[in-house]
Amino acid sequence: MTAPDTSTDLRFEPPGPGSWEQDPVHFPRPMTRYFQDTHPPSFKRGTNDFARFYGMLIDGLQIGYVKGFGYNQVLPAPEAEIPERFQRAEQVYAQKLWREQLRDWDENCKPSSIATHRELQAVNPDALSDAGLVAYLTRCRDHHAAMIAQHMRFTAGALLPTGDFLAHVGDWTGLPPSELLGLLRGSAVVSAGGSDEMERLKSAIAQNPAARDVLASDGDPALVLARLRSLGGEAGAAVCGYLDLVGNRLIDGFDIAEPTALELPDALLRAIRIAVSADAKIASDVDARIAEVRVQVPEAHQAEFDQLLVEARLTYRLRDERGVYSDIWASGLMRRAALAAGRRVASRGRIATYQQMLDASLDEMCALVASTGGPTADELARRAKYRATTTAKDIPPFLGPPAPPRPDLTALPPSVGRLMRAMFIALGHLFGSSQARNEAKVLYGLAASKGIYEGPARRVSSPSDFGRIAKGDVLVTESTTEAFNILLPLLGGIVTDNGGLLSHAAIVAREYGIPGVVGTREATERIVDGDPIRVDGDAGEVTVLG
Repeated sequence: MTAPDTSTDLRFEPPGPGSWEQDPVHFPRPMTRYFQDTHPPSFKRGTNDFARFYGMLIDGLQIGYVKGFGYNQVLPAPEAEIPERFQRAEQVYAQKLWREQLRDWDENCKPSSIATHRELQAVNPDALSDAGLVAYLTRCRDHHAAMIAQHMRFTAGALLPTGDFLAHVGDWTGLPPSELLGLLRGSAVVSAGGSDEMERLKSAIAQNPAARDVLASDGDPALVLARLRSLGGEAGAAVCGYLDLVGNRLIDGFDIAEPTALELPDALLRAIRIAVSADAKIASDVDARIAEVRVQVPEAHQAEFDQLLVEARLTYRLRDERGVYSDIWASGLMRRAALAAGRRVASRGRIATYQQMLDASLDEMCALVASTGGPTADELARRAKYRATTTAKDIPPFLGPPAPPRPDLTALPPSVGRLMRAMFIALGHLFGSSQARNEAKVLYGLAASKGIYEGPARRVSSPSDFGRIAKGDVLVTESTTEAFNILLPLLGGIVTDNGGLLSHAAIVAREYGIPGVVGTREATERIVDGDPIRVDGDAGEVTVLG
């Protein structure tokens, strides 16, 4: 599939029959030609897998790109499969099928993916012949495509238990979802930047005065990281282990246009310093909150409350792990390969800068490396400019006729209705922003993470701005992905335009325990970089103090 041409003509036509909805939470900017080609078939395959596995009345989702922006469409389940889907849905809660998926993730998919990531990472693309580099580019693309499908395959496993918990406990107590989601804090270590490699790094540096001196030293951050890597013994091995784990992951977004952690050494080094120097973990009040909520549940349902909470906490980590260990790492490796190709082609004078290769499709990359054709430098520059100057706020959120109404859940068999209700609730809290009308100095969003914090706003429109983030800043951005968790230790608070209480920004804010307000719709337009602001994560309000 070849991506449609982008141009300054922003007339949008639906990518196919039916209703289409743009996703500003995950794709706030236009995507590269490479991503537009790679993403749709893998996305469709992964969502089809989870819909069938859980017996849903949808056949997954498909995505079509219009001028670089992805529009999603829900696919109905084939009529002939409805009886079989009903039978499968009966098994979902009786057998807790998400546990089967979680075991598959932990025992097979995650370790296998990491092994392949490391295998590809061990290759030096700059040392390959032209033919070898073409083959490596293709291999990285194939792996990336498989990881996109894997990310989507585990979507329902990550969301269903949480949605079911919110549905039932919300009915029993009337408490807002923001209050209930706070009970899941601490069950997604990866969302707070946690890993075995980070724990090893913290322990090794704590026991090595020389390593602490290097970590605290001034100078070029990339050179400081290199000195840390070259340390002897356990400290050097621990640093290498951590940087090998996170270094080639994208810091934000899903596209190869976004930088990896190692490309932002200053931000990465500052985040490591904070993580290593942090005192013991801040005491959590989650147990006390759980007890407070439990007493508000009718006694007849308290045992069920306990079970629902266990399942939601058990699978909550999948929400971010499935991206961090799948396509976010694979996309970073594809970026590394594309930039190597760019350096080679730029050295021959075929393109102006090596970064221009990021705006080529895979076929175009291969043609440029092999000197058999490909786009001009001017064409690649035009594509990059379009991506840099256009956002989701410039485009229609919907294309085609209005979407059909959702099915009447009360008319469905109980197990099917329960399943679909849980999924609808979870998806609503993933994508849904606040609809409250903002004021001149006060923005009303969703209370994603408790606490109140005042500090300078750091307006970030792309990862290239991350170097401006100082400790204690409040990140103000359109949206974030789970990959951003590496840099969260720098922040005092987080505010987003897009996304709901289950967006990645909301989850990482809760896990780090910093105040967060998401889904304000207009924060990036109303708040100026450097403005002093108050983030009220209890009320879901952001106040400009200047």
